[in-house]
Amino acid sequence: MDLKTLGWNQQFENEFESYKQESYSVGRVALEHKHMYRVLTESGEVLAEISGKFQYNAAGRGAYPAVGDWVVLSVRIEEGKATIHHVLPRKSKFSRNIAGATTEEQIVAANVDTVFIVAALNADFNVRRIERYLLMALESGANPVIILSKADLCQDIDEKIQETESVAIGVPIHVVSAEQNSGLEALSAYINEGKTIALLGSSGVGKSTLVNTFTGKATLKTAGTREDDDRGRHTTTHRELVVLDQGGILIDTPGMRELQLWESETGLSQGFSDIEEFTSRCKFRDCTHNGEPGCAVRKAIEEGELDAERYKSYLKLQKELAYLERKEDKQLAQAQKDKWKKVTMGQRKKR
Repeated sequence: MDLKTLGWNQQFENEFESYKQESYSVGRVALEHKHMYRVLTESGEVLAEISGKFQYNAAGRGAYPAVGDWVVLSVRIEEGKATIHHVLPRKSKFSRNIAGATTEEQIVAANVDTVFIVAALNADFNVRRIERYLLMALESGANPVIILSKADLCQDIDEKIQETESVAIGVPIHVVSAEQNSGLEALSAYINEGKTIALLGSSGVGKSTLVNTFTGKATLKTAGTREDDDRGRHTTTHRELVVLDQGGILIDTPGMRELQLWESETGLSQGFSDIEEFTSRCKFRDCTHNGEPGCAVRKAIEEGELDAERYKSYLKLQKELAYLERKEDKQLAQAQKDKWKKVTMGQRKKR
């Protein structure tokens, strides 16, 4: 398989140069399941696992290969297997805090050029959820695009577009219906050879249907929405990279029950640029927007220039990030302590 078709470029070539001289191969992770990886290489598809040294040196879950990563391999062609030794530096990554009480990075997709944030225009439409996905997409380093799907199930499309525009300032928005085959042609402009698109969104919003539409076959399993609450059923259970015959790469992802933030300060600033603009107009630099004279934020809310619910969402996300940062600092300190403990024990064994 031609590496350029998989998204290989000069940046990755430069990073791989030193490994190339040691006779290593390179490939792109297409599927990950319990630390086993399906990797696409020039020699074909191989099943790979990480080396013991890689596992020993890994600083955390975020250091492990993710779907979309370029990895350095030693390939055993006759067996169809390989060992992963390194992950090449990522040009972008979509991360979230792992679901549950644990504070740990989970990389949903790596080396993505464009993020399709898919939201269904049915009773499960939620602008706050779009806002959260957008925040993480902006932080990833990829370009966000919002896809409002299932237009055939919506009676007030214009109203929902306006709601979406209010939280997605300057972000392209496309309304589509796979059922009626409408609006899909406009998405083809983002799908080019060597370019990677990740599809993100809740269960049942139509991500897998979009993948099947672009591949022209039932590549991924799909299911309809539940009749009782109009919410989608979980069909995609893992992240998977799909190479299109016409060029371009799609990464489908499971619907996320929890979408906890991970390092989204830059995304917060970009995603809520309207609020930060009002903040800059406040009379006092340390204004808390809680009753001080000359507060531009409160004035904007009172005069209808700023939606009160959007401001509440902004405050909630700020608190969530601050809490995450405090927890992460403690975990980093512990991880560093554990690392040095390993090194010391290793040195003692050598004596």
